[in-house]
Amino acid sequence: MINVQRAKDRYSADHGWLKSNFSFSFADYHDPDNMAFGPMRVLNDDSIAPTKGFGMHPHREMEIVTLVLEGELEHQDSLGNRAVTRWGGIQRMSAGTGVFHSEYNSSATETLDLLQMWFIPAVKGVDPSYETTEFDKDDLVGKWVPIASSAGEAGKVAHVHQDMTIYLTEISSEGSMDYKQPAGRKVFLFVLEGEVEVNGETRLARRDAARIEDVAELTLGSGAGARLMLIDLP
Repeated sequence: MINVQRAKDRYSADHGWLKSNFSFSFADYHDPDNMAFGPMRVLNDDSIAPTKGFGMHPHREMEIVTLVLEGELEHQDSLGNRAVTRWGGIQRMSAGTGVFHSEYNSSATETLDLLQMWFIPAVKGVDPSYETTEFDKDDLVGKWVPIASSAGEAGKVAHVHQDMTIYLTEISSEGSMDYKQPAGRKVFLFVLEGEVEVNGETRLARRDAARIEDVAELTLGSGAGARLMLIDLP
């Protein structure tokens, strides 16, 4: 089963300094039929104006992974962490038993574009923690590059407390990528840039998503090229 969510069908909110698109129920948007996909609870596609952001606020019992697409994200938290993340970097915060943090666009001139994802952890009550990692943004073409997983790899792959992996890839013009979906697993596919055709039937454009279950093999083809995020979920 391939369930497509078009970019235009997402809930959108415009607060002036913040423009958001929600793939799941969040804040003022509540749809009881769109609460989660497996342990994936939130995917917010945000654009934040220069110097603006979110002041200190609490989280608990959630794995939060942020992928910066353009600009600079400045993070501070009650654990004493402070970091600036750009394209090529990932930030992961395990809220665990509770943590406060703030997130701001650290640029005075450039808009910050990011994806923030929340996942329900496999176990509750872990100590809160934070890390930043970096992937090789020049090594994405033709490869499934893990950026977050339950295994993790210090400095390279963020560690999340859930049996899952987030991959990035780029498909060159007239190229394709294959992915085998293990039995009983789910796949969340999100088009960052370009267009892709799934198994020769389902066409996805920029910021479209597909929630995929019970499909053993995926062939992802692109005429003009594409940048994709694929999340393997229990």
